[in-house]
Amino acid sequence: MPRQEVHDLDPGAADGATLSSEPMFGIRGKTAHLAWYRTDDAVADVALLHGFSDSAQCWEPLIREVPGIRALAIDARGHGRSGLPEDPSRHAAHGEDAALVLSSQPRDGGVIVVGHSMGAMSAAHLAAAEPSLVRAVVLEDPPPGERRAGQRDGSRTMPTWLAEARALDLPSRIAQCRSDNPDWPDDELEPWAVSKAQLDPHLFDQPSPEATPLTDVLAAVTCPVLLIHGDTERGSLISTEYAARCAQVAAGEFRAVRIAGAGHSVRRDNRPRYVAELTAFLDRHS
Repeated sequence: MPRQEVHDLDPGAADGATLSSEPMFGIRGKTAHLAWYRTDDAVADVALLHGFSDSAQCWEPLIREVPGIRALAIDARGHGRSGLPEDPSRHAAHGEDAALVLSSQPRDGGVIVVGHSMGAMSAAHLAAAEPSLVRAVVLEDPPPGERRAGQRDGSRTMPTWLAEARALDLPSRIAQCRSDNPDWPDDELEPWAVSKAQLDPHLFDQPSPEATPLTDVLAAVTCPVLLIHGDTERGSLISTEYAARCAQVAAGEFRAVRIAGAGHSVRRDNRPRYVAELTAFLDRHS
């Protein structure tokens, strides 16, 4: 079993900042290169996998809206306080990382895994490869994983929007996030802004491996799946048509929900509807 350390939560963040809201994660620890956070000493019922350039702390606003949730959130490799191994950071590797943490603190019958974007694809890979660890899966707007014509594997560079955000100090980064996302709840802004400075820039020194199509992964996922997406014209990666394709190939119980008016960050764009769908799913499969 990999080395595991458990500590009381230090709420300090990157940039020398401390998140203004009271922390929801009472326990923090590390398994191998992976930093993780739990709401309390109890074994978690729900595991949370964040999206690209976010961190585990970005889940705290959502956790406040789900009373009684016992959650475990993991900083993906190269994100938050997790280290960055030398092997490429493909979605399957993120799934293997999550399995490493979950195996070190197992729950009978597995956990419900909730993932956003990159974390959603990681959750799908985890459920396909390690079904004993996963009871059910919630996928918030995962990337389809299908390459466009002319797109190739190879090196990658930091997106311009991210480089520009990292060049700002924390208050300016928060202000920019508010300007770009006027409908987000206020408590989403600071965790988002802090996480951008925590990202390891060496992540972009690694090659960008070919992704596996989401439909191929879902064909191997036998547990219940809830796919939540928004509108493609607002930035959602999943269209209604693609969600229908996912339903056709999914190996287990599958339901897709489109939240109108939301974009890629569905839970931030329409928190009440997202929480309602998530809570109903958790109640059904816990």
